[in-house]
Amino acid sequence: MSNPHEEEALGKAYDSRLMRRLLQYLRPYRWRVVIALGLTALVIPLELVPPGLFKIALDRFITPGATGLISGAAAYHGILWISLIFLAVLVFNFLAQYVQIRIMQRVGQQTMFDMRREIFAHLQRLPMSYFDRNPVGRLVTRVTTDVDALNDLFAAGVVTMINDFCLLAVMAGLLLYLNWKLALAALAVLPCILLVTYFFRNFVREANRKIRTAIARINSFLQEYISGMSTVQLFNREAKAKQEFAKRNREHMLAYKDAILAFALFYPAVEFLGVAAIALLFWIGGLSILQGALTLGLLVAFMQYAQRFFRPIQDLSEKFNILQSAMAASERIFKLLDEPATITNAAGAQSLEAPRGEIEFRNVWFSYRTNGEPTDEDWVLRDVSFHVAPGQTAAIVGHTGAGKTTLISLLLRFYDVQRGAILLDGVDIRLLDQQDLRRHFGIVLQDPFLFSGTIESNVRLGTPGISRADAERALEEIGLGGLIASLSEGVATTVSERGATFSVGQRQLISFARALAHNPRFLILDEATSSVDTKTELLIREALDRLLAGRTALVIAHRLSTIQHAAKILVFHKGRLREQGAHQELLAPGTAGAARHLSPALPTAIQGAGAAPARRCGRRADCCATRP
Repeated sequence: MSNPHEEEALGKAYDSRLMRRLLQYLRPYRWRVVIALGLTALVIPLELVPPGLFKIALDRFITPGATGLISGAAAYHGILWISLIFLAVLVFNFLAQYVQIRIMQRVGQQTMFDMRREIFAHLQRLPMSYFDRNPVGRLVTRVTTDVDALNDLFAAGVVTMINDFCLLAVMAGLLLYLNWKLALAALAVLPCILLVTYFFRNFVREANRKIRTAIARINSFLQEYISGMSTVQLFNREAKAKQEFAKRNREHMLAYKDAILAFALFYPAVEFLGVAAIALLFWIGGLSILQGALTLGLLVAFMQYAQRFFRPIQDLSEKFNILQSAMAASERIFKLLDEPATITNAAGAQSLEAPRGEIEFRNVWFSYRTNGEPTDEDWVLRDVSFHVAPGQTAAIVGHTGAGKTTLISLLLRFYDVQRGAILLDGVDIRLLDQQDLRRHFGIVLQDPFLFSGTIESNVRLGTPGISRADAERALEEIGLGGLIASLSEGVATTVSERGATFSVGQRQLISFARALAHNPRFLILDEATSSVDTKTELLIREALDRLLAGRTALVIAHRLSTIQHAAKILVFHKGRLREQGAHQELLAPGTAGAARHLSPALPTAIQGAGAAPARRCGRRADCCATRP
């Protein structure tokens, strides 16, 4: 089962193993990163030049002692040249930082693109059991919010942190070189800044954990309630749903309020300490100037260098939070990417080039439990064996929970059986290529799913070899010709998300047309006519006669019109195959069919199909207790 507190896990502030794995995503763009890092060697000297220019201007051209040594014209020209050099430095610094930021932002977006593509591709390879135990909202958070956290690291974190560390080291060395006494005065507040940063880091770390948890819960809630909006409105649950969402939304707001409070306290505190250091420099430096031990230009330059020294400390505190969030996000992303795709192709997987259409279940046992040996209560299917000949239609009936839909999921290899085997044309499906296996099947579900796009794209599903004419022909044969003709855009008519603009019956018919257009060798109908009226069902019956011709079909249904024409009826009850045979065989009294006893899983409609009711066999109390 999934961990409900997974979003709250933070892990280490820095994990070298995760960082090495993250840096692999930069390899395709390593030369761009090298260029961005190379620009650091240009940006740092340009940051150091302006204070030096102020020192020269003050000491050589502006202060009274300096102007007495040179003429006014020379001072004027000197200040003019220094101003031009200062302007040129600003322009070059702007261009260097622009190129550096532009490169890393582009690299960040490309790594996000690569990572999201990899995550989505991996999600498509995971077995259905993974989606059974992981909510969609959480998976959406992986592809969106968590990847965004990594973008902040790649685009604004790595290079900027290197810039800041280098600038701190160079600036500290320069301060000590210029005047070690003033440098010690400037660095005196550094322990206080580090202490404030420590508390800020812990506070924001907790706030970020709450923010990530709140976002994941909001995503899960929205996905669930928007998907079930019809049920919410049907049972007048809008007010309750609004209260539930308000609760999660408030958690998100309060989490951000904590983060805002932390930032609102931290930056003014660091600014205050920085200004305090400048004030201390001003006092000590002013006394030194009065004593003749220091020049005004050196003091001004020193104060500007000190300001530049404290700025990276503020940036590093913010970058630490980016690093913390990136480590937590990467841990969850890599946990998803490391999730094994248990349903995989065997070595040397086979293909069915021209399948005959034979299906065989041979002593199949199956449980949805994925850890440990299933208990007796866990088995959904128990020792199921049956054979469907090529071109034969088999109907599957039984009460809810009898295992009917599970049979279909196993046949399509969404899950693997724990015991026994499923064979197509005598070949175990575990030895077949998955895509080749599924391309031979056409399936129509009780709840049809339509994608955003057009009617044509929903019929074709991007399958090569199916043209627009094929899609139109399939729609016409299934009885949708009148509907398509009434639409101004025909098969190019837009389909909204999940086909919300079409009725359930129309969506069902489009699903039938989809199966018909793909011309499968095997056909699966899972309560496919349950959502259509009698008139539409007659149209579908006519199309099904053509669709079923020459194909092997498994039909899960309770309507007599669908079941009674099946060559074989498979009756399931509590995971076991209790009866199998033709319609009349199962109902005929005084025959072997009656001797086998008629399971209560067989629908009442079949029992009333013009034949005498079956006699009680008296073999199983739990089997016959519900029959009159």
